Amino acid sequence: MKTFIRYSPLLVLAILWEAASRSGLISQFALPPLSDVLASWWRLAKDGTLLVNGESSLWRAASGLGLAIVLGTTSGIAMAWYPTVRTIVNPVIQLFYPMPKSALIPVMILWFGIGDLSKIVLIFIGCMLPIVISSFNGARGVDTAYIWSALSLGASRRKVLWQIVVPAAMPEVLTGIRTAIAIAFVLLIASELLISRNGLGYLVSGFGDSGVYPSMFAVILTVVALGFCADRLFQLLMSRILIWRE
Repeated sequence: MKTFIRYSPLLVLAILWEAASRSGLISQFALPPLSDVLASWWRLAKDGTLLVNGESSLWRAASGLGLAIVLGTTSGIAMAWYPTVRTIVNPVIQLFYPMPKSALIPVMILWFGIGDLSKIVLIFIGCMLPIVISSFNGARGVDTAYIWSALSLGASRRKVLWQIVVPAAMPEVLTGIRTAIAIAFVLLIASELLISRNGLGYLVSGFGDSGVYPSMFAVILTVVALGFCADRLFQLLMSRILIWRE
């Protein structure tokens, strides 16, 4: 019952969508009826179009995000723990963080072409920055009393890093990764809209250019559903990892 109440606004939105389009309040060219969109989704799923293109998109997103998690977490914690690393890396982070990452799409085309690599690198860059910053803030925010106590008891700096700093920074690290997941989907679709021969963004662009709007909205809803599921699954993972905080 609680789950139904929590997601009931989505049901209301779906009813309003169908009613507004069927009644003519909103042109069906601008917003096709939800029933037509769902019928198109079923056809695309049945003939394998969504599966094939969805696999390509998820591979690109997972590759870029995975690299960003590994390198971003390592770099952020290293920046907090080693002043030399912070001196070298921090100016680069400050330079690229405010820049809209979609502005790099033409550069990715120039350097890596229109294949998978250009999209993976774009997602990697866009996702790594928030992970680096959250990891750095998490590691820098560890209570120094814990660190001093461990060092005074004879623990090496390496043990303090892995047994105290990294676990204490984990909530911030995971929050940064959650933010990066959303960014990965944004950059994935933005890049596939412009520079791709397959993928969900490519389908959105192709159906939109052809005027097949129910199918276009069906693919958009697929992207929304994938992003929502990825976020919910990661939240579940976070609760398992951070169960010690309860």
